[in-house]
Amino acid sequence: MTTLTTDRLTLRRPGPQDAEAITEFYISERSAMAGGHVPRPRAWRTYAYTLGHWQARGYGLWAVTRKDDDRIIGLVGPYFPEGWPETEIGWVMFDGAEGHGYAFEAAKAAIADARSRLGWTEIVHYIAHGNDRSVALAKRLGATEDPAARIPDPDKPCHVFRQPGVSP
Repeated sequence: MTTLTTDRLTLRRPGPQDAEAITEFYISERSAMAGGHVPRPRAWRTYAYTLGHWQARGYGLWAVTRKDDDRIIGLVGPYFPEGWPETEIGWVMFDGAEGHGYAFEAAKAAIADARSRLGWTEIVHYIAHGNDRSVALAKRLGATEDPAARIPDPDKPCHVFRQPGVSP
């Protein structure tokens, strides 16, 4: 199984051991800008969708862990479900994992992997309005806002930040 490593992190395929942490995150108010803050059954389905994306596509959001601890601290990686207009690298970090540069480190590795292993030449980040921390992260990763880009759900406007393209 493919894993990615950085100086401080391991990015691995999510599994059953991550069910409770992912479900708890999507129950929390903190997840509201990532499609969460939902009842437990719906939060668990989001966990199941995360696993299912890997099964259906062969890639998906990585479970982010510290190298010395296999407990999940967030989800970062390639995401392209049915109906998504473009290939995305997305991220969510769980309580206690923000402010350490983990999202930047993991997203940078995920972008590089999507370009090399998946052959992605176009990468966007869909970010909810008001999610200033994610906007700052997208900019730190080198992305610029693309107001003309299509969004996944016209009923839920969002920012679209685009990574600099590469030649195929």
